[in-house]
This record gives sequence, C-alpha cells and structure tokens, in this order.
Amino acid sequence: MAQSTFRSLNGFNYRMWAGGATVSNVGTWMQRTAQDWVVLTKLTHHDAAAVGIVMALQFGPLVLLLPLTGFAADHLDRRSLLLVTQTIMGLLALGLGILTMTGLLQLWQVYLFALLLGCVGAFDSPARQTFVSDLVPEAELSNAVALNSASFNAARMVGPAIAGILIAAVGSGWVFLINAASFGAVIAALGLLRTGELHRRKKTPPTRRGFAEGFRYVWGRPDLRAILLMLFLVGTFGLNFPIFISAMSVMAFHAGATRYGLLTSTMAIGSVFGALLAARREKPGMALLLLTTTVLGLAFALAAMMPTLGLFGLALILVGASAQTFTTTVNSMLQLSTDPAMRGRVVAILLAVAVGGTPIGAPIVGWIADSRGPRWAMGLGAASGFAATLVGISYLVRYRHLRLGFMKGSPHVTLDGSDASSPTPALDRLLVERKTRSLRAPPGT
Repeated sequence: MAQSTFRSLNGFNYRMWAGGATVSNVGTWMQRTAQDWVVLTKLTHHDAAAVGIVMALQFGPLVLLLPLTGFAADHLDRRSLLLVTQTIMGLLALGLGILTMTGLLQLWQVYLFALLLGCVGAFDSPARQTFVSDLVPEAELSNAVALNSASFNAARMVGPAIAGILIAAVGSGWVFLINAASFGAVIAALGLLRTGELHRRKKTPPTRRGFAEGFRYVWGRPDLRAILLMLFLVGTFGLNFPIFISAMSVMAFHAGATRYGLLTSTMAIGSVFGALLAARREKPGMALLLLTTTVLGLAFALAAMMPTLGLFGLALILVGASAQTFTTTVNSMLQLSTDPAMRGRVVAILLAVAVGGTPIGAPIVGWIADSRGPRWAMGLGAASGFAATLVGISYLVRYRHLRLGFMKGSPHVTLDGSDASSPTPALDRLLVERKTRSLRAPPGT
C-alpha cells in the first residue's frame, strides 16, 4: 500500500520538489496565522472586516489576473517562472517581518503586502500546479497531485500550531522571518532539479487569443464543464470551513479558541487521509467524483446533527477526507484529460472557479448561521454536495449514456455501452474523440 501511495517519490526530481514544498507550506501556514493575529490584535481592535479585506486583496488577483496567469504557465518555462515568484514572495515575507520587528508596521502596509503577494501568487499558483506534470511521467501525475495536497494539508496541521507557540514566545515578526527563510527550501529544490530528466511538454506558439482559447477549450468539453460546475457548487457553499467550524464551536457548543483550533486540526487530519487515499488511484474518474460528493453531503448532514463537540470533531474527519478527495480528484482529472498545451490555462480557470465562489457563498453561509443557526448553515454545505452529485449524474446520462438496469435480478450499470466498473476511464476516449474532431475542423473554429 505504501509503495502504491508514495510511488511518485521514487523519482529524484519529484522527491526534491516535495521536500522543498513541504517546508515552504509549513512556513506559509505559519504566516497566515500570524498575519491574521497581527491584524486582529495589534493593528485593529478585533476587526474581522479588516481580516476579510486582507483575504480579498490576497486572493482577488487570482481571478482578476486570470487572462495572464494561465497563459504564462503554458508558454513560459515553469521552472524559471517559479524561481522568480518564489523569490519575490520570500522577499515580501522578509519585508513584512522587518516592519513588524521594528514596530513600524501599519494596517495599510499589511493591505499593500497582501495585494503584492496576491499578484505574485496569481502567477505562482497555476505554474506550481502544472509544474508537477514536468516532474513525473503522465502515469504518475494523479499520484503526484494527490501527494502535493497531502503535503499542503499536513502543513495546515503543523504550521498554525508552531505559529501560535512562536507568537506567544517571541512575537509575530519572527514568524514572518521564518516563512521568508522557508522559501529558500523551494528555491534550492528548483536549483537542484535534474533538468535533463524533466518531462517538458510541447508548447504551442503564443497567440493573441490565448486566454479566449482556454475558455473555448473548456466550453467545448462537456466533461470539463461538468467538473468545474461541481467544483463551483461545492467550493461556493461547501468549503467555507472557517465559518462552519467557528460558528458551531461558539454558537452550538460554546467552546473557546483552544477547542476551535483543535477542531480545525481534526478536520485537517481527515484532509490528509483523503489526499493519501486519492494518491492510491492511478486514473481517477467521474465515478469517484460522484462518490465523494455524495459522501461529502452525508458527512455535512451528520456533522450538523452531532449533539456534542467530540462527536462533531469525529464527523469533521469524514468531512475533511471527502472534501479533500473531491478537490484532489478534480485537479487530477482536469490535468490528466487536458491537452498539455492548454493545461496551464485550464488549471488557472480551475483555481479561479475554486476561489471566485467564496465571495458569493461565504456571506450567504454566514447570514444563515447568524439568522437560522450554524446547523442550518452546515445543511447548505450538505446541499452543495448533493447538488454536485446531480450535476455529475446529469453529465453521465446525457453524454456517456448512463443506464441502470438489471441482470440476473441484480442492479447493473452501463456506461457508453460498457460496464461502468471498467478500469479504463472513458475520459480518455472522449479526449481522443475530441482531438480527432479538432483535426477535421477548419482553423479558427
């Protein structure tokens, strides 16, 4: 099992990248915790709106710069691009640390640093996501993507706890400086890669319509449209975990900050398990997506009904595992079934869909928690999982001819004229058919 789950680590390049990324991910989560703490307790009088502004400035550029970021990931050398973005983000963390250590930090400066970090991160994210395909063979891509998610969520368990200890012991400034140093691990890993062993994909010549081509490519693929719609529903109304957990902790169980942190770490345990579970699958498909969205809906409903804090925490493990399996599978499916020349733009659209729904869903979820109670808000999360399942089923019925029948008195599912349990994903066949049609079509269509 371990050999199957961690098989991507057999390659030198991915092993180097994974080690550097893990160190940097811990530093990133440390900085996020310290940054929120500084804004809430040092620069404002517990002003949560200020924290919201920082989040908007940091994640908004990912959507606003979409026409440029995906194009850059497809047409620039990803390793060189990542060296630049990681260096700049390290310098930004260093500047924030120096201002904090010297007592000169002001709220407007945090806003500025968040905006600059967001702009750089908008170019870094799609390049970093798609760079995995340069590190491993196509057959190992799904496993490598899942291990990346496991590393990120493991850091989410460790980073905030370390940050809390350091903030109390030496102050937030040292946390920012440590995060700045952690970028050195990624930069060193990028420098030590064996460039001759990179699996570089052929790039198409840049055109003025590069961004529009990305959207046309997605719109012409019913499978990608269905997957992204499922991600939008779950991301907008289901992945608002800070609201769900904090509201349940305070309103339902009257718990303090310590137990709130414990619940967050508990869900992260489930997330790591979900990522490792996804790593075992070589070729994820729509059937796995349907299973995870259904389980996610049930997990949300179960958590909403839990009568005690302990049982709620146990339910959160299932929520975290199913949510992480879903997001990891979405990422893997889109990268595996996308033309390598379009992969950067498609991943940029994926990130924009995942992040762009938060400003819509978070206020709705918060309003429901305030007006009807946190359990009703978690009910909306359950509904998002079930709605995503219906979208997936609709796609299979319409485009893959999903049929349910009976054979010898037992239920039997067929898909595209074959058994739905076949290990060969029909997405591969759909991709071949799509490429064949594109070769027959006149230029510009």
